[in-house]
Amino acid sequence: MDTKDVILKLRTEKGLSQDELAEKLFVTRQAVSRWENGDTVPNTETLKLLSALFDVSINTLLGAPRKLICQCCGMPLEDSTTSRESDGTFNEEYCKWCYDEGKFTYTSMEALIDFCAEHMSNENWSSEQVRAHMENLLPNLNYWKRAN
Repeated sequence: MDTKDVILKLRTEKGLSQDELAEKLFVTRQAVSRWENGDTVPNTETLKLLSALFDVSINTLLGAPRKLICQCCGMPLEDSTTSRESDGTFNEEYCKWCYDEGKFTYTSMEALIDFCAEHMSNENWSSEQVRAHMENLLPNLNYWKRAN
């Protein structure tokens, strides 16, 4: 979905006119119209306001051009699983289980691997396979690169 379609969909779902949305964002109705026609895209600050207003990530507003994964555990990120800062804004680097309100859950790679091996294993994927996968994946993620 393109940005223009996302904004139009979110605006109409919230029951806002273009004028009402413009007022909330401190822009003109014409600016909203240009976004919804695909003539322009909101600037970064306006994207942040739209994200807060509609409670969706900026990635979602932009039509989800990037397939985001948690940079701590490697889980795919969607708006419902993306972490938030203490002010409620999205942090599109981490899932809500690894990072929440400015705090990281895991400080040890081994603790995360142990947790995943216990909770992700099933009849198709043994805990040893989960452990091997996580041991291979985690060192390549930004959180663990920074930790080293």
